[in-house]
Amino acid sequence: MANESRPCPCDIGDRFDYGGRGQEVQVEHIKAYVCKPSTSTDKAVIVIHDIFGWQLPNTRYIADMLTTNGYIAICPDFFVGQEAWKLSNDWGTFNEWLKTRNAGKIDKEVDVVLKYLRDQCGAKKIGVIGFCWGGAAVQHLMLKNPHLKTGVSLYGVIRHFDDKSSLLHPTFFIFGEKDDIIPLEQVTSLEQKLKLNCKVDYEVKIYPGQTHGFVHRKREDINPQDKPYIEEGRKDMINWLNKYL
Repeated sequence: MANESRPCPCDIGDRFDYGGRGQEVQVEHIKAYVCKPSTSTDKAVIVIHDIFGWQLPNTRYIADMLTTNGYIAICPDFFVGQEAWKLSNDWGTFNEWLKTRNAGKIDKEVDVVLKYLRDQCGAKKIGVIGFCWGGAAVQHLMLKNPHLKTGVSLYGVIRHFDDKSSLLHPTFFIFGEKDDIIPLEQVTSLEQKLKLNCKVDYEVKIYPGQTHGFVHRKREDINPQDKPYIEEGRKDMINWLNKYL
C-alpha cells in the first residue's frame, strides 16, 4: 500500500505528445472522445480513463489503437466535468479529491454511453477497458452490468472492490510486478477469491519488473527494457477483446 503522504504514485510514466485521430462529442450530459474505424463494425469498447481524466493524450492513444484493431472506441468523461487530477496538486489532498469521484458510481453514465453506442454507432457487442481508477471501474461493471460482454482491467486499484469477485463476464486483469500502489499480496488475494467465486472465464497476469501505468503511461521508445512488456500488455488486451467480442 502506498503511504498516506503519497497515496498514488501516478507521476510514473510519460505524457505522450499525441493529438488523437477521433473527435470530441456530447453524449447527453457527458463529453466523450470517439474514434471509429474506416470500415463499419458492430463492436465497440468503452475506455475508462485514470485519475488524469478523459483528455489525457495517452488514453486517447490507446483508444485509437483499439480503432486500428477494428473497434469503435469511446472515452467518456466519467468525472462529468469535475477536474481531473493534476501533477501540480498536493498529494496530501488526494483522498479528499477521490471521495467525489467514485469508480463504483458510474452506472448512470455507462447507461448513457451504451445507448449512444447502440443507437448512434450501431454497436451490438460492447466491451470495456480501464486504467488504474478506470481499472477498478471495469471490475465494478463486470460484477453488475448485464449489457457488457467482457472487460480488461489494467492495474485497477484492487482495494476498491477487493471483497467482490462473482464476475458476470470474462475479465482480464493486468498488473505490474513493481506496482507501488497495488502490492502483489493484493493481487494474490484477488486471484484466490476469483478461483473460489468466479463462474466465468478470467485471467490475472503479472508483468515482470513493471510499475503502475506501464501499458499506457510508458513510452516504449525511451524505456527499452520495458518495451517487450508494454507491447505484450497491449497485445494481450487486444487478444482478450478479440476473443470475447
